Amino acid sequence: MRVLLLGFDTPLGAAIVERQTTLGRHEFITMSRSACRWKSERQAKKSVVRAKSDIVVDVRIEAAGDSGTQIQQQDLKRCHWVAKACQRSGTAYLFVSSSRVFSGQLGRSYDEADCPDNEETVGQLLAQAEQIVESGCQRHLLLRFGPVFSDGGANLISQILGPLQEGDSLVLDNNLRGCPVAAADGARVILAILDQLGTGLEAWGIYHYGSADNATYYEFAEALLAAASQFSEFSSSAVQLESESGDLPSLDRTLDCARIRNTFAIRQVPWRSAVGDLVKHYYEKN
Repeated sequence: MRVLLLGFDTPLGAAIVERQTTLGRHEFITMSRSACRWKSERQAKKSVVRAKSDIVVDVRIEAAGDSGTQIQQQDLKRCHWVAKACQRSGTAYLFVSSSRVFSGQLGRSYDEADCPDNEETVGQLLAQAEQIVESGCQRHLLLRFGPVFSDGGANLISQILGPLQEGDSLVLDNNLRGCPVAAADGARVILAILDQLGTGLEAWGIYHYGSADNATYYEFAEALLAAASQFSEFSSSAVQLESESGDLPSLDRTLDCARIRNTFAIRQVPWRSAVGDLVKHYYEKN
């Protein structure tokens, strides 16, 4: 397949490019986040049409949510422009979203039929972006990931290890669960989907993917610190649990991944297996 990748310079985008370079199954045209900051619909349409791709893979909004960058209304408008251009040109649109569209209050794993219910700004904007893609392009695939982490760029690893390198301490809550996804694992999932779409499979709609085991932010930080202890020394008070009142609810954004497994035969893998190498590479770069 010929693929237009929007946001190749995000953690997930970089992992997709790296894996595709090794496998070589598809032809990729890539655009950076800055190159996708179109000022008009005409500019966005030109980018999509000139690529002459079979599918657009868009990882920009997910990356903004994971990095803590504020998603703007202009970002949503650009998603609308891409969706319209895809619809007009007959191009499919694979849009990567996030489990952050959910509040975590459901009491069970979220499946694709569950409506986004996160009232926080980032969750609402992600849900709006999904609606724009869904209504704007008939041949769309919405792929929700758990939080993506990597050894490069702004993500969970840099947000935790970065302050500790500066001598700061972190206060992390222990009541919100989710299924973090290593960027390389996310790339594996996306390329597996592209492989099967390339055979003519018409499997449009919403899909979920998260790692095989969930964790709170504190538990994730514990695993990072255990790996980081080989490269740096942290005080015993480097990570502290956020004080919890007696009525603070437990939240869980775990995603039900049955549909992606049954449709694309994609299995879940544990996030912990990726931590050691990623932490090592993080310190080599920093």
